[in-house]
Amino acid sequence: MQSTLNRSKAPFTNPVPNIDVQQAKKYTLDNGIDVYAITAGFQDLAKIEILFDNKLFDPTKPLNDSATNRLLQEGTKLYTAQQLADLVDYYGAFLETDENFDFCSVNVYTLNKYIEQVLPYVADMLLDPIFPQKELDVYIQNFKQRIAIDNEKVASLARRNFNKVIFGEQHPYGYYTDAVDYDRLKRDDLVNFHPKKYDPANCTIIISGLVTNDTVNLLNKFFGKNTSKFSNGVERKIIPFEPSQEKKIYIEKEGAIQSAIRIGMPFFNRCHADYPGMAVVNTLLGGYFGSRLMSNIREEKGYTYGIGSAIVSMKQEGYLFISTEVGADVTNNAIQEIYAEVERLKNEIVEKDELEMVRNYMLGTFLKGIDGAFQLAERFKSIYFSGLDYDYYTRYVEKLRTIEPDEILSLARNYFDATRFYEIVVGSK
Repeated sequence: MQSTLNRSKAPFTNPVPNIDVQQAKKYTLDNGIDVYAITAGFQDLAKIEILFDNKLFDPTKPLNDSATNRLLQEGTKLYTAQQLADLVDYYGAFLETDENFDFCSVNVYTLNKYIEQVLPYVADMLLDPIFPQKELDVYIQNFKQRIAIDNEKVASLARRNFNKVIFGEQHPYGYYTDAVDYDRLKRDDLVNFHPKKYDPANCTIIISGLVTNDTVNLLNKFFGKNTSKFSNGVERKIIPFEPSQEKKIYIEKEGAIQSAIRIGMPFFNRCHADYPGMAVVNTLLGGYFGSRLMSNIREEKGYTYGIGSAIVSMKQEGYLFISTEVGADVTNNAIQEIYAEVERLKNEIVEKDELEMVRNYMLGTFLKGIDGAFQLAERFKSIYFSGLDYDYYTRYVEKLRTIEPDEILSLARNYFDATRFYEIVVGSK
């Protein structure tokens, strides 16, 4: 007999249980490198992240960090780029580099049984890269082509200009990299920059997966023996923010049928006591598919396919932004509706049902973010590079469980200050 589904009743849901975030265990290699290990999961593999702080940003040579990191794989004194790739691939491992505003990393995914075979190639790549001119030329050409393509996209132009105006074009968070920066990139710059950055005193290792003491001993064997050369001489350059005095910026893009809109402001990072509460406010506004911005500007008005907002946390600062692309003919209307939704959060109490929906969504998302070793490593990085401990997650989850509509109203009124918003429009207005 076939059962009948009653769609008039919502499915039964269980409350989110108590959340306990598994913590990383700290080790220290012989040369002082800190290793943080997260043992979880069932598959016999590991992810090793070797991270280096971006302490040396120079606006006259803005590509030193990213280019040096990207080109580590392009050959060493012992191996060509192809040889390195083939040797790592032979053991079923995967190697990648990653760069962001605050640090660069070399990441290795490997079966545990082959860690001892794979790590020598990673160590050689980190210690003895040669930055071949041929590979540098290819890198420069590829990224100049990418910039040329990005400069035709209204969303890319809005994103890049937004960071520039809120942080200043001489700050690493706001520097607008262009083709001319790649033309100025020289091999000697990378050769000279490499030993200053890729130094044990500037290194942290995070390993996640099925981690054993033998794994840590292997990390010590391959990365714990070289000593620091620059630890007494390298300090982070503190570059002041120089935000634009102009708050509304329009960039004409000839022939664009859509306009990219990016509205936001410099904001505090997750170290601030109000960060968890503002994370809830942001989710209500535009942080998930059922948000107010999506309901209004996509579902009701049909101005866009997608719109969202986010709070981005970095070491020195953070920022809040709202981003969308709309038809050129409704650009002004969309902007008006965005500000209307911001004002509504400042003037109207959030209904209990809406808040419960967001609360459960955020708790569920958090649970998903601690499901597995690699996800736990990401959670650890978020607090470690912010100078926080695991108590942050206790406070964060408690705020999700307990925040009430009157607190949301107060937070929105305190931090959604119209005089602080920057507005970037690229396309046709």
